[in-house]
Amino acid sequence: MKRKTFALSILLVAVFTILVVGYAEDRENDKLIQYKLLTTIDIPGDLTGFDISWVDSESGRYYLANRGNATATPPVSPSISVIDTRHNKFLYAIPMATGGNGVAAIRRIGDDDDDDDGRGTLVVGGTDSTAIFIDLARPFAPPVTVSTGGNNRADELAYDPLHHIVLIANDRDTPAPFVTFISTAGPPHLLGKIVYDGTSGNPQSTGGIEQPVWDGSKKRFYIAIPSTSANPNGEVDEIDPVTMKITRVLPTTCGPAGLVLIPGQHLMTSCGDVITIATGAVVHVAGVGGDEIWFNRGDERVYFGGGLDRISVPVVSALPPYNLITTLVVGQILVPPPNAANHTTHSVAADSELNRIFVPVTHEGVKVYTDDRDNGREREDD
Repeated sequence: MKRKTFALSILLVAVFTILVVGYAEDRENDKLIQYKLLTTIDIPGDLTGFDISWVDSESGRYYLANRGNATATPPVSPSISVIDTRHNKFLYAIPMATGGNGVAAIRRIGDDDDDDDGRGTLVVGGTDSTAIFIDLARPFAPPVTVSTGGNNRADELAYDPLHHIVLIANDRDTPAPFVTFISTAGPPHLLGKIVYDGTSGNPQSTGGIEQPVWDGSKKRFYIAIPSTSANPNGEVDEIDPVTMKITRVLPTTCGPAGLVLIPGQHLMTSCGDVITIATGAVVHVAGVGGDEIWFNRGDERVYFGGGLDRISVPVVSALPPYNLITTLVVGQILVPPPNAANHTTHSVAADSELNRIFVPVTHEGVKVYTDDRDNGREREDD
């Protein structure tokens, strides 16, 4: 009996040890992951200037706001570069009458729930202070444009699919930056604005307006403000899309630019602050930086476009303890300058179906990375 009890005890200890080790290895797995460069996709015109990019994982398309190259022979006009994410292939460029900045693909526009082609609509912030709506079933047809009424560019944007509202920021407008609400229920049309001038109970921005995000659970937009007169280290503002009012101000510690919603109803900023939405408390600072950032739900990681040096992409776990997993070095600073020849980035997007990371780099193209877990293989149904 004692021998059986002893043997059983040994077995239980062994099983418990395996479970603990397995759990520990799983918790540490992110630290062991190595990324690899799958390919670099050439973009016509040398990709001398670009801004925000977006992946629609469902349709397998990557969209990049390409500002063109006026000095090329022949000159390259502004466009939206379109890439097939399943085959890592440049498909075509959608011509633009003005340079693009922020970009996002939305799956529904108007009152018709049927979407036969599955492409949806691409919304682009134009340098001429317009929001540009491109029907992706007919990408070369004339787009619908809605003026935001500003004197500078319309930039980053987010979409509320519940109320069919686009929020887009005029980050550099004078005398004060503002955000615009545009309805997509029917033909796109202007609903209203929030002006960051310190009047009507609104904050006074002293550092522009940056990346917004939609939270379907809270039914609110959240937007990164690098600095205000009340919060010189920045804030994240909570916005009600129906009343078009700021409902809460969440102070930050480090002047955020990028912003994403991550699991557990938290927000992560491009300077690493992790904010609990329920309380507004900053629960952790990851010690990383970047410009535009992207949360990939496929691997539950956040990718920081450009890093702190404009040539890297730090990768941070979106789950506690929010550890830095690795840093992808994607570009290079040539010594000595000219700066125009530098290979830099500030934008990133990911295909959550394939866990492929798309990083545009000036003078190189769009670099595609993956980690060793799937080796960049396509799914069986592709």
